[in-house]
Amino acid sequence: MTACIVGWAHTPFGKLDDPDIESLFGRVARAAIEDAGIGAAEVDGAFVGVFNGGFSKQDFFASLLLQSLPELRFKPTTRYENACATGSAAIHGALDFLAAKRGRFALVVGAEKMTATPGAQIGDILLGASYRRDEGEIPAGFAGVFGRIAESYFQRHGDQSDALAVIAAKNHRNGVSNPYAQMRKDLGFAFCRAESERNPFVAPPLKRTDCSLVSDGAAALILTDEETARGMAKAVHFRAAVQTTDLMPIAARDIVRFEGARAAWGQALAETGLALSDLSFVETHDCFTIAELIEYEAMGLAPEGQGARAALEGWTAKDGRLPVNPSGGLKSKGHPIGATGVSMHVLAAMQLTGTAGEMQLPKADRAGVFNMGGAAVANYCSILERLG
Repeated sequence: MTACIVGWAHTPFGKLDDPDIESLFGRVARAAIEDAGIGAAEVDGAFVGVFNGGFSKQDFFASLLLQSLPELRFKPTTRYENACATGSAAIHGALDFLAAKRGRFALVVGAEKMTATPGAQIGDILLGASYRRDEGEIPAGFAGVFGRIAESYFQRHGDQSDALAVIAAKNHRNGVSNPYAQMRKDLGFAFCRAESERNPFVAPPLKRTDCSLVSDGAAALILTDEETARGMAKAVHFRAAVQTTDLMPIAARDIVRFEGARAAWGQALAETGLALSDLSFVETHDCFTIAELIEYEAMGLAPEGQGARAALEGWTAKDGRLPVNPSGGLKSKGHPIGATGVSMHVLAAMQLTGTAGEMQLPKADRAGVFNMGGAAVANYCSILERLG
């Protein structure tokens, strides 16, 4: 890849006062342009990620972006949707735009407004990212889908509730240092491990602390070609950007293996000639703690069935062999669907440029970013490093 990230912006995630997507766009679109040090008129195309699915009666979000940036009038803007990987889908659209030399600067914006929707309706909307014909009646919505995945994993590899609690506690601990995170509270292992009134089962064996948060929020990036990026104040290079798609029905595949994620990671590392051990950290898609556990195996950090070791032995802690989710991940940060993939790339870029503040790792040379739509259906893997 020859594209680079040269600017970004990020709102806090959580229950925000912003009334709609239009307001969220306004908070990040121009801010990312200004962060890159360019004028809004220099943006040649915009790529918008919004899942929606019923969260908003307003749709057609690509055109809505012009309300915040009238300078984009008569320029190409396109809306992308690919379940929880919607933000990464928009990034890939921008990468293709630049590779085709259709423009020099591309704006990517991801956003979602979820908290104004009633809880039962949220659950039904999110089930749209599963195979409704087979999975539409699973109790507890999408959490129920991952509850079944966790059950299947436990049946094959043993009860890993301790490891899931370690993952939850790690991500909440990391999120304390993230100014954008929805929940900045170190809950601790004991709280995450025990069922309680404040931490009930949502979809056994998954408890509330195993599930990412319903959120509002937005993030934005400016991308450009490598030649242009070399003359700018900061630049993070895409060494690889891979997408794989797997079958949607969980009954049609070995769901505890996340084979699409394995394929994406394998292709990305092969493209770069790197090993997983060459990465300084990973931001991965912990929509549920069981997802992060299986992703350890999919990325090659642990052998199949042994992902728990990576958590229990501290491999993925901030001071471990491969820090995973130093931002706090979706678990602590929140998961506004359309914003998530963009946010993960923003936070990785901050680490790589030494601008992550209290989140900053002592060593941040290369990053892996894995964003997933559905139950390992849409799989996006990026390898990033600071442009030298």
